[in-house]
Amino acid sequence: MSATANSLSLSKIYHDFKQITKAGLAISVVFSSIAGYLLGFDDENPFRWSVLFMLIVGGYCMVGASNAFNQVIEKDLDALMDRTKNRPVPAKRMSSNTALIIAGLLTVIGIVLLYLINPKTAMFGAISIFLYTCVYTPLKTITPLSVFVGAFPGAIPFMLGWVAATNHFGIEAGTLFLIQFFWQFPHFWAIGWFLYEDYEKAGFFMLPTGKKDKSTAMQIMLYTVWLIVASLLPCLGYTGQLFIKPVSAVVVFLLGLWMLFYAVKLYQNRTPKAARTLMLVSVSYITLLQIIYITDKFLR
Repeated sequence: MSATANSLSLSKIYHDFKQITKAGLAISVVFSSIAGYLLGFDDENPFRWSVLFMLIVGGYCMVGASNAFNQVIEKDLDALMDRTKNRPVPAKRMSSNTALIIAGLLTVIGIVLLYLINPKTAMFGAISIFLYTCVYTPLKTITPLSVFVGAFPGAIPFMLGWVAATNHFGIEAGTLFLIQFFWQFPHFWAIGWFLYEDYEKAGFFMLPTGKKDKSTAMQIMLYTVWLIVASLLPCLGYTGQLFIKPVSAVVVFLLGLWMLFYAVKLYQNRTPKAARTLMLVSVSYITLLQIIYITDKFLR
C-alpha cells in the first residue's frame, strides 16, 4: 500500500510539474532552439553534444520558469477560465510559494547552463524571461498590444540556437528571429479567436481589435503574408551564412500558401473552427519550415 501511495504521489508531482512548466509548449520551444543550433554550427563552430544538451535543458528551464511565474501572477484569473482552472496553482494542488521556488530554481539552472554555452545565449534567455513575466503577462488584461510584446520573447528561441552555436548575433540570427516574430501573430490571434469567450472571463485582450471581426481576420492574413516574405529571405543571398537553395524556397513558399489559405478561410467564415484549424496549421508550418531549413543545409 505504501509503495502504491508513493507511486501515486510521484505521479501527481510529475503531472503538476508538467503543467506548471507547460511541458508541451516548452518542448516545442526547445525544438526551435535545436533547429537554430543545427543551422548555426559549421567548421569554425563545430557541433558539440555538450552544447546541445545544455541548450535543451537550459532552454526548457527558461521556458518552464517563465510559465511558472506566469501561473503564479495569473492564478486568480486562471481560476476563472475553463482551460486553466485545473492548473496546479489555481486548483490549489500547489501553493504559490512552491511554484515560485520552482520558477526561481529553473531560472537559476537555465541561466547557468546557457551561460556555460556563452554569455550572449544566457543574456537572451534572461531577456526572454523578463519580457514574458514582467511585461507581457501584466499587459494581457490592459491592451491587445500584449501580443506584440509577447512576440519578442516568443521569437527568441529560434535565433537562440544560432547564438548558442556561433556566439554571435548578426543577420542570420536576426532573420531567424524575424521569422518566428511574424509567426507569433497569426498563431496567437487564432488562439485568441477560438478561445475568445474563455479569455473574456478573465478580461484578457488577445485580439488586435478586441473583437472577432473582419479587421482582426484581415490583420491575421497580412501578418501571414509578412511571415511568408520573412521565411523566403534566406534564398535571396542577403542573410549571410543562413541561406536555402531555390528548390527549398519553392517548398517554403508553398508551405506559406497553405497557411495563408487557412488565414483566408478564417476571414471568410470567421468561426472558432476556422480559427482552431489555422492555429493547428501554424504549428505545423513553423515545425516544417525548420525541418526544411535543416534538411536544405545537410543536403548541400
